[in-house]
Amino acid sequence: MKNQRKSEETAVERIKMLGPLLEEDQDQARLSEKKREICEKYGISDRTLRRYLSEYRKDGFFGLKPKQSGRPGLRSISEDILKEAIQLRREVPGRSVSTIIQILEWEKRIPPGSVKRSTLQEHLAAAGYSSSQMRIYRDSAVAARRFQRTNRNSLWQSDIKFGPYINGKQVYLVAFIDDCTRFVLHAEFYPVLDATIVEDAFRQALAKYGTPKRVYFDNGKQYRTKVMERACAKLDIRLLFARPYAAESKGKIERFNRTIDGFLSEVRVEKPDTLKELNRRFWVWLDECYQHKPHSSLEDNMSPLMSFNMDKEPLRFIDAEEIAEAFLRVEERKVDKSGCISFNGKKHEIENGLLLIGRKVNVIYERTDTEYLWIEHENFPRTTAKPLKIGERAGQRPPLPSMLEKESVTKSRLLEAAEKRNQTREKQLKNVISFRSIGGGSNV
Repeated sequence: MKNQRKSEETAVERIKMLGPLLEEDQDQARLSEKKREICEKYGISDRTLRRYLSEYRKDGFFGLKPKQSGRPGLRSISEDILKEAIQLRREVPGRSVSTIIQILEWEKRIPPGSVKRSTLQEHLAAAGYSSSQMRIYRDSAVAARRFQRTNRNSLWQSDIKFGPYINGKQVYLVAFIDDCTRFVLHAEFYPVLDATIVEDAFRQALAKYGTPKRVYFDNGKQYRTKVMERACAKLDIRLLFARPYAAESKGKIERFNRTIDGFLSEVRVEKPDTLKELNRRFWVWLDECYQHKPHSSLEDNMSPLMSFNMDKEPLRFIDAEEIAEAFLRVEERKVDKSGCISFNGKKHEIENGLLLIGRKVNVIYERTDTEYLWIEHENFPRTTAKPLKIGERAGQRPPLPSMLEKESVTKSRLLEAAEKRNQTREKQLKNVISFRSIGGGSNV
């Protein structure tokens, strides 16, 4: 059975698949074409796609989690057949899984109906030849067209820009900008270049200005993370990525980055010696030289701040606890025979951990606080884990939960069952002997 983490990852993948169908104001002809393209790309039926859409509209993220069933595990595919399937996919990257199976059947390499589409699709993905992984081979470069969303928080763009050096170490700027109003939702210099700086800037923008309908990032590893996928899925934000080497598709954030060059030229004169002072100078410059400054691309040359504030689109704010929950980390650990797990080089004791001995559990934690852990396991209430205190003497064993305590009995069920089987066997033997005596012992 799939664990909680696998279930959430599946829901995230399904949201990514449904993304093109969630745009507003689409005509039916174009919508039908998109559905056909998605079915062909992911190798699913129209009925399955309609079911995913219905479940998402009804229950959102949780509606797309796989339903539990009694279906046995997927059958394996021989190595030779998988190689043939990979060769067919490489010959024509756009071939659907159903077409590949059809070719193999027509070439009499496999009996009809012996390989399921879902089985082959999973094996191709594991080998690195899924439709999405091969898409790069059939994508062709086209000229980028200008676009602009009609309302605030319809689309946010973000990028990372290399900043100046502070005490010999380079710093990095992360900025989030609203596509419609060009308003900078949050921008800040950070001392490191990793995924945590993107998450921090994103969370601050969400807390100040609500949640967008979409976010649009480049393909940097700081943006393409499991944490970002999980957070956007849980907050009902559509996650979009630009095509590799297509900087023109992120024109607004790229243009803002060039505007920042003016600040960097000025700050080199000041030479701030701390990151705090650099950010203070930057925020003053951002407020006075950008947010309140007339923008030629906005109606009536309004400033980004005025354009954002005058937009009538209501802001959708989410509770701070829900945002924090969305950005939690999830890792898998195995519970040892003492009901503990190892995490960050330390032993952590799970509350009622004896019930989970030998099982793999999901460890959920906040990036900035790894001492407090939540533990999740399928069909088991969420519990907590705390660092195990090890003293000079061996600690007492934790008490067994009531459901694991030995039952008090006076009879052995094994011996009773054996007694009954023995009596039945003796009775059958007597009947056989009695039948022989009646027949006179002669052979028939």
